[in-house]
Amino acid sequence: MILSKALAWLAVFSMLACTSPTEETQSDQKDIELNKVLDNAAQKTKMTASALTKVDSFPRNISEGKTNWNLVDVKDWCSGFWPGVLWYAYEASGDEVLKEDAIRFTLPLKEIAYSPAENHDIGFMVNSSYGNAYRLTGNEEYKEVLIAAANNLATLYDPKVGTILSWPSQVENFQYNTIIDNMINLELLFWASKNGGGENLYDIAKSHAQKTMEHLVRPDSSLYHVGSFDQKTGEFLRGYTHQGYAHESMWARGQTWGIYGFSVAYRETADEEFLKTAIKLADHYIKRLPEDGIPFWDFDDPAIPNAPKDASAAAVAASGMLELSGLVKDPALKEKYYKAAESYIAKLATSEYLSGDTNQAILLHSTGHYPHNSEIDMPIIYADYYFMEALLRLKKSKD
Repeated sequence: MILSKALAWLAVFSMLACTSPTEETQSDQKDIELNKVLDNAAQKTKMTASALTKVDSFPRNISEGKTNWNLVDVKDWCSGFWPGVLWYAYEASGDEVLKEDAIRFTLPLKEIAYSPAENHDIGFMVNSSYGNAYRLTGNEEYKEVLIAAANNLATLYDPKVGTILSWPSQVENFQYNTIIDNMINLELLFWASKNGGGENLYDIAKSHAQKTMEHLVRPDSSLYHVGSFDQKTGEFLRGYTHQGYAHESMWARGQTWGIYGFSVAYRETADEEFLKTAIKLADHYIKRLPEDGIPFWDFDDPAIPNAPKDASAAAVAASGMLELSGLVKDPALKEKYYKAAESYIAKLATSEYLSGDTNQAILLHSTGHYPHNSEIDMPIIYADYYFMEALLRLKKSKD
């Protein structure tokens, strides 16, 4: 499929270079050159890795006016995304130096698989790192860690509620809680159930997806961020949107977690209800997007259009809709979600969102936790991760 001229670009032949408005106007007449984008991203990632000496410290965000990543330790929920970016950069380039970098930043994540489970983020942390490592190398030691991590994540499952407890530390605030982000971490359980981890992992993942579908998806096809349950009875109590503008508002990244997560749930279970849910969430997201295709951090922030954008949500949406386009049977829907994803990638791959020589990140303008005044309009590592994933998925679809 070919991207329309209005959405195409040429100007990012170098991620470290800026282009003039005239050049960008000319670039609108060209198609995305994915190999160039991926090569530049890989080279920038390689440069960043060469400057990082502590393998147990991982990029998370970059403060305003700064050049280098702020680093976090292995227990941070974002720790797995940097090794994941390195694995994607290696996949895109075949550069053995990047492979070695990916290995050295992946290995410290092993402890997450063998430490008491503190939250649902085990999937983000281990699947992004060890999952890509095993996929690209076939190293059986990586497989062992993945299965251990899945079994560890499963310890947070409560059969009475039918979901994984997402935030044990937040039970006082939300009682037994399940968050939409958790849908992404089910992929680790589904994978492990097929690779020696036991059928119970499949059952846990499917049950979690069903309960999330029943209680976090609103009638209008937007999502709650958090579902609160009575742990004694399993009864659903209420929904919250902890990281959104208001509890009934549509938090952008949460909507994209749902699109991606329910698409994977359908892929792994063939349950048509999961596919219908992914379609509803995707359609509602597309319908409410601003004209440029990049969401504001929350679709209902009254400050729009003077509210911050969230490039990370656009990147997750792009990757999730490429997944969804490969699952739907209707050719018109396939085209719809593919073209939507392609357009988000095209917009992100312009000088408005690429960091160029500004800092070590690939993407600018993500928003983490606006209500807590945390990570607002800045580079965040998971935006880079899902952007790289989306680029690779798009490239493979064209090969």
